[in-house]
Amino acid sequence: MNVDGKRYRTIWLAEDGVTVEIIDQTKFPFAFETVQLRTMAQAAHAIRVMQVRGAPLIGATAAYGVALAMREDPSDISLLAACTVLLETRPTAVNLNWALDRCRRSLIKVPSQNRAEAAYALANEICDEDIAINLSIGMHGMALIAALAQTKRTGEPVNILTHCNAGWLATVDWGTATAPIYMAHDGGIPVHVWVDETRPRNQGAFLTAWELGHHGVPHTVIADNAGGHLMQHGEVDIVITGTDRTTATGDVCNKIGTYLKALAAKDNNVPFYVALPSPTIDFSLSDGVRDIPIEERNGDEVSWITGRTATGALETVQIVAEGSEVGNPAFDVTPAHLVTGLITERGVLDANRQAIAHAFPERVKKSA
Repeated sequence: MNVDGKRYRTIWLAEDGVTVEIIDQTKFPFAFETVQLRTMAQAAHAIRVMQVRGAPLIGATAAYGVALAMREDPSDISLLAACTVLLETRPTAVNLNWALDRCRRSLIKVPSQNRAEAAYALANEICDEDIAINLSIGMHGMALIAALAQTKRTGEPVNILTHCNAGWLATVDWGTATAPIYMAHDGGIPVHVWVDETRPRNQGAFLTAWELGHHGVPHTVIADNAGGHLMQHGEVDIVITGTDRTTATGDVCNKIGTYLKALAAKDNNVPFYVALPSPTIDFSLSDGVRDIPIEERNGDEVSWITGRTATGALETVQIVAEGSEVGNPAFDVTPAHLVTGLITERGVLDANRQAIAHAFPERVKKSA
């Protein structure tokens, strides 16, 4: 996507062909800074502290982390150790495990003297595949938006509500939930996005609003609890979110608060769609509420918040009463029966085992 007229991916190789560069997403929305990753440990740190985040981007970063490890030591022991360390950085997003398993299976067959080169090629391939997948998701999702636009008066926008950041900052490019929005906007379809702030890390207010603004998409940031009210008053035409892991039966795990949006959408007959690349589908799981591990993050993310003061200084302040215990589950699971459809690179699917398996038979076979 474009940032002030310059084309960016979220992750890329530096001019030396070995150093990995990323956009430091912990600095948003107050600064746009890049970071260089020269070791596997630095890649693992970037994932753990959320300098990179979003399931597809986490997977891509892990693949480059393996490449960096192979550059340092291409042995079998190093390969397995790197995969182990990287896998432990974040527990919920299945793309991490998918990318590392792909790296391990592929590279273990490569002679050690050729392993670093092969690892970089594989990481590049994973990134290019992600972009192609997101382009397809965008085309299928744009058709849904275009159909809604036909029901509107001339010039009236399609109002889309999204939660967290499933934009290009969460992928290598284009995004999942935002790809249909960008394509609709670029294609001349009037759209307006309700951007949930997405406490406690504020990925909606900090990230989604930032990227929509830089792309020129009309949007309004709202408190997380405002979505249901807007749906009751007919101000939301469609909800589109992303997902970090989706089961074989269509249960969707996404940023905490997504489940509440799905409940409100169901109660108000607002279509609730989830945009996802196929690597996000975990064919080994059938019951998302029971089986998907939910990351419990540091309570400081809830009790402290960083913002810019009137003088322009950045300050981190406490917002929770002293002595109160704080819980911070990072994700929740939306059961399949609340999902109108899954927007994938192979079309819009019903959220059930049969439809998912029919669309991705090769993934079902591998997981059996």
